[in-house]
Amino acid sequence: MDAFLPELALLPAGLHDLLPPDAEREAALVEHAMGVFRAYGYERVKPPLVEFEESLLTGVGKSWALQTFRMMDPDSQRMMGVRADMTLQVARLAATRLAKAPRPLRLSYSGEVLRVGGEQLSPERQLRQIGCELIGSLEAAADAEIILLAYSALTELGVTGLSIDLNLPTLVPLIFTAYGVSREDERSLAAALAHRDTTIVGAAPKVGPLLTQLLNVAGPAESAVEKLARIALPAEAEPTRARLTDTVRLVRQAAPGLKLTVDPLERQGFEYQTGLSFTLFARGARRELGRGGRYRVGGEPGAELRGEPAVGFSLFADAILKAAPVKPAAPRVYLPFGAQAEIAQALRAKNMITVSGLAPVADAAHEARRLGCQYVLTAGSPEPVAVG
Repeated sequence: MDAFLPELALLPAGLHDLLPPDAEREAALVEHAMGVFRAYGYERVKPPLVEFEESLLTGVGKSWALQTFRMMDPDSQRMMGVRADMTLQVARLAATRLAKAPRPLRLSYSGEVLRVGGEQLSPERQLRQIGCELIGSLEAAADAEIILLAYSALTELGVTGLSIDLNLPTLVPLIFTAYGVSREDERSLAAALAHRDTTIVGAAPKVGPLLTQLLNVAGPAESAVEKLARIALPAEAEPTRARLTDTVRLVRQAAPGLKLTVDPLERQGFEYQTGLSFTLFARGARRELGRGGRYRVGGEPGAELRGEPAVGFSLFADAILKAAPVKPAAPRVYLPFGAQAEIAQALRAKNMITVSGLAPVADAAHEARRLGCQYVLTAGSPEPVAVG
């Protein structure tokens, strides 16, 4: 074999190969999660990797425009985009091909997404995304179901130390509108809130005292809800507060041991959310395991009253792969050249992996060890023996 040139293994920034055994682990984790979704009544859909630009980047999809790779379709001569987030595609399916399906509509999905740039804590640009969308309900019970489903799936995968942070990304814009804050002041205040700069926030005319109070709300869910209840919010923000209160109550009833926190001012990463949103974390994980929240199918970012109500979440397989425990692999058995097919089939039926020799070898045990097998099948015996 010719020497492999090292430069041929070089990949673009943010892209990487997934090798054994991690590729197998990721596939198993994804399918396990999809099985959990199926058990809760979520039906699987499979949208294409590439779509026409106008359908992919319409409505809530506009928030992903700067993260979308584009190309010219040589067949139709129309611009296409590679999906950067699968929620957009599920929303398209709900609004078009599944428009007449009974509501609430429960859909699940799994697939690769490609983004122009990674994030500070996650430089990866190609991600395996898995998730669920519940479309057609405004009830707080729908928010609670989605949150609990994400929690159940991660728990089933063996992830421990889970916590969920609830956010209200539309609360600050509602307050800005109610108090007549100018566009210029909105930008500076939003930046100050993101950095938790109490000096700038507190000095803001009209809204400073209210925003300062909201900065002190963040913390455990129950205490945060109590603090929020004592704050005088504009009438426009009351539905947002009520949904948070109801959702916390429903989630806590179903999962009393779940670590649940609230940060009402967190907005980063929720560009197309139109209400209650959340982020999933695990103790010791380098980045979040997933995020989700409210949006509108067919609506524009920030359009509270247009489009069909929906709530969903996306989990990131690469992050879960690092957070989930490594399960023992099935034992590998080396089958010397000429081994009976019936014996090999019986071993696979016992959840053993068989690796067949393609030519006779002098030392079958040595060959088994060389190929990473813990067992070898010996002549005249239907049961393999350990190679040590």
